[in-house]
Amino acid sequence: QVQLVESGGGLVQAGGSLRLSCVASGSTININDMGWYRQASGKQRELVAGVSRGGTTNYADPVKGRFTISRDNARNTVFLQMNSLKPEDTAVYYCHAQAEVGALYDYWGQGTQVTVSS
Repeated sequence: QVQLVESGGGLVQAGGSLRLSCVASGSTININDMGWYRQASGKQRELVAGVSRGGTTNYADPVKGRFTISRDNARNTVFLQMNSLKPEDTAVYYCHAQAEVGALYDYWGQGTQVTVSS
C-alpha cells in the first residue's frame, strides 16, 4: 500500500506561481512512475505531468513551458512548480503513483484545490 499526501494548493492571481508537493509513504520502494493529474469542475480528470523513477518527464500540451515536475526519490516526494498560471488551470490537482508488485497498482492523493483568478 502507498499513501499520498498533497500540499501547496491555494488561490493565486493569473500570472502567478504555486508549488505543489506530494509525499509518498508506505511501500514506496515499489513506486515507478509518479505524476500530477487535475480535474476541473464538470470535466474529466486529465494528466498534467509525469516523471519516472529515473527522472524522465512528460507534460500535457497546455502546461508545457509553464509547469515543471520534479522528484526526490530519497524523500519520496514529487513536486509541481506552476508558473504563469491561467484561469483555465483552476482545478483540483491529484498526486498519482504507480507501483509494481507483480501487477501494476495506481494510488491517488486526496487532491488539492488550485484556483487562479483573472
